[in-house]
Amino acid sequence: MTEVLPVRSRSDLRRFIRYPFALYRNDPHWVPPLLIEERRRFDPKKNPFYEHARIELFLARRAGEVVGRVAAIDDDSHNRTHGDNLIFFGFFEAADREAAEALFARVEAAARELGRTAVRGPANPSLNEGAGFQLDAFDTDPYVMMPYNPPAYPRYAEAAGYRKAKDLHAWLFERDQPLGEKIGRLAARVRKRYAPVVRPADAGRFKEELATLKYLYDRAWERNWGFVKYTDAEFDRLAKDLRLVVDPDLVLFVEMEGRPAGVGLCIPDVNQVLKRMRGRLLPFGILHFLRRRRIMDRLRLAILGLLPEYRNRGLEALIVHELYGRAIAKGYRQCECSWVLEDNRAMNRGLKAAGARLYKTYRIYEKEL
Repeated sequence: MTEVLPVRSRSDLRRFIRYPFALYRNDPHWVPPLLIEERRRFDPKKNPFYEHARIELFLARRAGEVVGRVAAIDDDSHNRTHGDNLIFFGFFEAADREAAEALFARVEAAARELGRTAVRGPANPSLNEGAGFQLDAFDTDPYVMMPYNPPAYPRYAEAAGYRKAKDLHAWLFERDQPLGEKIGRLAARVRKRYAPVVRPADAGRFKEELATLKYLYDRAWERNWGFVKYTDAEFDRLAKDLRLVVDPDLVLFVEMEGRPAGVGLCIPDVNQVLKRMRGRLLPFGILHFLRRRRIMDRLRLAILGLLPEYRNRGLEALIVHELYGRAIAKGYRQCECSWVLEDNRAMNRGLKAAGARLYKTYRIYEKEL
């Protein structure tokens, strides 16, 4: 029989964090997170997400062994922003269907205790970070800040009564697949017609550039399904982490008439480094980190957006065209554009026209209580 108990002690938290290392020990595509970062993630004193949300962690056990884990995430910012009355499940792992059913049932009980009327997920801990169950392409490694799971997890969710809430698409650009000719012609027309300024981020003005990025991110995505703004503390924390790996030449701002209009941001795929580190900086992980520039040959286009008043002018194509040329010049061989909402037709059509291939889908599930 499987029992699910809350994480109450340091030893419980250690088991919660380390369980995926045991579960995926023979999986060639799982990328282990840094243990030091995972401990920080679940520390309310160090993770600013806890300033507007509560996370309760649970472990599933059977015959004295851990067979799963899950988090119940009650996010005030999400419910306030979208007028919802739900909690999220996240950080889900299960050894089998029995463990999965017990974990889902415990999250649902937590939701009822709080008076919530639905459970949605997975979100780890929000849609601003890894979200969704992967549905396909299980023979590929996940890109930075994207989730990974076995093929069984979507089946477990559906068997427990969860239904699709939204699909998230991941598109892949490859160096040996030339950029669509239409994109080049459109980019040239956009330059001629609107005279936009496309410039890389200025590393010497980090704080100012960060403020511009947050302004664009908040405004460009504010009406997206499920979008919740980062708090200043969350955004600063994210920027501090990414500053170690982001190449300013692959962070492009578009300006119109001297004002910021849009942004495209590519992140070198640090997962290629983390996979070698096996969760630890010491004794040898630090060597891989120091060699990260030579190891990483993949990118993730994590942000591509325009302010509402500058859409439908072809500026997205201009950003993609410029980033593609810069990435090829720097020797990158692949770039994943993720994630894109399934019903963002303009972006999905544009990426397809640019020569990208839809190769992976993630699904957000929901269950009414």
